[in-house]
Amino acid sequence: MAKSTYSSTKTRNIVATAVFTALAFVCTLVFHFKAGFLSFDLKDSVMAVGAMMLGSGYGLAMTLVVSIIEAVTISETGIYGFIMNVLSSTAFVCIGSIIYSRKRTLKRAIVAMCASVVAMVAVMLVANLLITPFYMGVSATDIAAMIPTLFLPFNFVKGVFNASVAFMIYRPVQSALSGAGFTK
Repeated sequence: MAKSTYSSTKTRNIVATAVFTALAFVCTLVFHFKAGFLSFDLKDSVMAVGAMMLGSGYGLAMTLVVSIIEAVTISETGIYGFIMNVLSSTAFVCIGSIIYSRKRTLKRAIVAMCASVVAMVAVMLVANLLITPFYMGVSATDIAAMIPTLFLPFNFVKGVFNASVAFMIYRPVQSALSGAGFTK
């Protein structure tokens, strides 16, 4: 009996992960704004909610699958964009879910979302210094000059916006999944 319960829980988690992954990609299609090679979408908020409910391992799976699908369908940035998407989304989604999973309270959710924003911004600033010069064909010094005026504000606004959306949709999504028998 215990094995059957484990199996059905795992199956529900995989199905829920697939649903969150699909919704995240739809958000990438529908709410996708570009400013040059920088892109802004809501996929991280959807995946963060999924990871907070299911765990960081499922969150990592979501970020990888959505980034792969995006890379082969709508992205124009090739392998560089794929790497940047994985780094950005993983930092945002997994850090928050790890922090929130330790104690599921409102205060902890706020701390988790703030940590997600800080982690994503920090990871992306380093990634911009290391990866963007290859993508743009410029020096790291040129990229470093763009950090305070372009990369830092862009990543901060993107992180705060995604954290705010995740925070607003968490309870309704949790209630819907609970009503459908996916969570307790």
